[in-house]
Amino acid sequence: MLWSSLIALVLVARNAEAIHTLRFACSQLVTERLDPLVNPGKNPSPHMHQIVGGNAFNTTMDPSNDIGETATCTTCTFSEDFSNYWTAVLYFRARNGTFKRVPQIANQNLAQAEGGMTVYYISPDNTTSPITAFRPGFRMLAGTAENRKPESGFVNLYRCYDSYDENMFFKPNPMGIAATDTTELPKSFCGGGIRVNTFFPTCWNGVDLDTPDHKSHVAYPDRGAPCPATHPVEIPQVFIETIWDTEKFDKSLWPEDGSQPFVFSQGDPTGYGHHADYVFGWKGDGLQKAMDARCDVYDASPEPLIFPPEGCPHLKTQSQKVANQCSQRQVAVEPLDEWLDALPGNMPITYS
Repeated sequence: MLWSSLIALVLVARNAEAIHTLRFACSQLVTERLDPLVNPGKNPSPHMHQIVGGNAFNTTMDPSNDIGETATCTTCTFSEDFSNYWTAVLYFRARNGTFKRVPQIANQNLAQAEGGMTVYYISPDNTTSPITAFRPGFRMLAGTAENRKPESGFVNLYRCYDSYDENMFFKPNPMGIAATDTTELPKSFCGGGIRVNTFFPTCWNGVDLDTPDHKSHVAYPDRGAPCPATHPVEIPQVFIETIWDTEKFDKSLWPEDGSQPFVFSQGDPTGYGHHADYVFGWKGDGLQKAMDARCDVYDASPEPLIFPPEGCPHLKTQSQKVANQCSQRQVAVEPLDEWLDALPGNMPITYS
């Protein structure tokens, strides 16, 4: 739904003239305070996350385990994608100082998904080398939770929707120009929700499946340039999209001064600290085959599915109804949908 407005950004970043896109839904697996990438083994972790993907998600996510082989179900459309994707959670702060979790809206043409995210894997045509799919044990982090100002080489893109209709067509038209996108949380009331897209790096050093900071083994190329010599291997452009249902929180609940009332679970009211984690978990070599074939899959249509094998014969799909049945109970058990006196974990709100 939004991908064409982001194509220019991806093209410039990857210096490509044509790209191919896998776009699919991943409904909610669980929402809880666990972060096995940044805080492995810690229960609970400092702030709340929304998690989608395979049911092998756990407190530690031991990198020696191939989660593509250990997971038994996934919330994603592609039934061989047992990867896990997670981001911070958006909260509304009312004028009386209490907080409530903002739910997600399923994406256009993916409306059967129960909240969650839309996931994109993008590969260009005119690349100097093949696109190398990730390997078991690979993981990475995009963004920095502590940021309150723009981060060099990384952006989130936000869009404020005025409304949407019964067919989940959003206004303003998400296929339009990216001029309405911002790199910080919108400051106005968004009756159709707030969309946020988070982009992962596209270059890898070809050696390390992870590094202590979960970033140094990957890199963003300079705009219009190929991958740097330090990270010469081109990997798929992964980005994830969430639409937060901000319409439920009308202006009567906003702070009396009209200031922006939304804050991410790590205490970020700016949006610059929004971040995402990725742990690879595709089964077998399906993702590599899809990259080699430059598969294009944009929509998950109502059942029966009309893409794959036509869209990408190398990948297997499942109905969204089946995907929605894959879920986990909270390990770090705490309330999700009540009004709270503080952000989960008593995370302080910081502006710098």
